[in-house]
This record gives sequence, structure tokens and C-alpha cells, in this order.
Amino acid sequence: MPHEQLGLSNDELLSTTRAVRKRLDLDRPVSEDVLRECMEVAVQAPTGSNAQGWQFVFVTDPAKKAKIGEIYRQAFSIYRDMPVAIHKLHMDSGDNNLTDSQTRSASSADYLAENMGKAPALLIPCIAGRTDSPETSNIIAQTGTLGSIIPAAWNFMLAARARGIGTAWTTLHLMQEKEVADIIGIPFDDYMQVALIPIGYTKGTSFKPAYRPPVETVMHINNW
Repeated sequence: MPHEQLGLSNDELLSTTRAVRKRLDLDRPVSEDVLRECMEVAVQAPTGSNAQGWQFVFVTDPAKKAKIGEIYRQAFSIYRDMPVAIHKLHMDSGDNNLTDSQTRSASSADYLAENMGKAPALLIPCIAGRTDSPETSNIIAQTGTLGSIIPAAWNFMLAARARGIGTAWTTLHLMQEKEVADIIGIPFDDYMQVALIPIGYTKGTSFKPAYRPPVETVMHINNW
């Protein structure tokens, strides 16, 4: 039987699928049935050449989650001091709405770094091939490869949101991608990990669109 959905409109779903961190319910299990149901939506995404070279690894074992969570925590501690860290980015923009949004997001990112391993489930989307060799580190290989897995992962996240489940796209564990691959048996030479996504029911189901600067600041027609 399909799991109950929130009844969001398409636009509501697309504009309120937030990166959920502090509002993940770390104590409520997420069943394999609902993960499978969201996967049925995920694999409807397009892929380059219709190759469908994707694999999706879910981690629910507490010991493995704890190991991956510690790797993420260590990576986050490095990232936190980088100029591109959410704690620093846009803080001198002069846009109070933007800096307030960044401050809230930074606080929630800190929380997730300490609790990643406690999420009911973790998802690691993988794609066949690697783009970190001299032969494949070109724009066509990179965009074609990542464009063949990110839409599917986003489909999963949208399907999860529709069912009252929160997710967050993170990538910092890739600082130690090989170590994570070894923990869960991903064939490192053949498959590239692209994200680490915590999964859990949300505390409350109402989410608002995030603040964004006016689209006129990023939208171009015919000329830049």
C-alpha cells in the first residue's frame, strides 16, 4: 500500500523541499518500504545516453552509520574554516535577509555535523565511472556524469518530502571517499559517490520557501 503523502501542489513541493537538519526526527525509523517507494520515483529521472549507470546505497546499520558520521564530522571541521564555508559566505553582502538565512543555515549545518551518524538512514548515490582522472576531468565528462545521477537523487528527495521525510544534500564526506567506500563495499575504481544524504521523518511537515535574491539578479535573456 502506498505511503500517505502530504498533498502538496507541484510548486509547493518544489519550493519547500529544504535541506532538513535540526528538524530531522532521529528517533523515528524510516521503513525499507518507503525508501523503496521513493526509489521508484528516483529511477524515473533522465540519464545521459539513457545509460542508467546509477547505484544507490542506503545505510541503516548503526555501526556503519556511526563510522560514516565520524568521517563527515571530521571533514566538516576542515570545511568550517574554508572561505567558502556557509559560516563565511555572503556575510559581507549587505543583504540582511541573506545573511540571516546564512546564519540559520550555518547553525543547522553545525548540528548535522554532530548528528549525521544518528539519522535513521543515509543515502549515498553513486554513478558508474569517475571524473577525477586526467582522461575524464573535462567539462563534457563531468557534466554528463553528474547530470546522470543528480536528477535521480533529487527525485528521491522530492518523493521523500512528499511523504513527510526530510533530506539534506551533503558532499564533505568525499574528502575521504575511499574510506567510506571501504565501509560499505562500494567498488571505488568503478563507481563515484556524489553525495551523502541523511534521511528522517521531519518534526512537523510545514516548510516555507527560502529567501532568495530577486530572480532578476540571476536571469538573462539572449545576452548576459
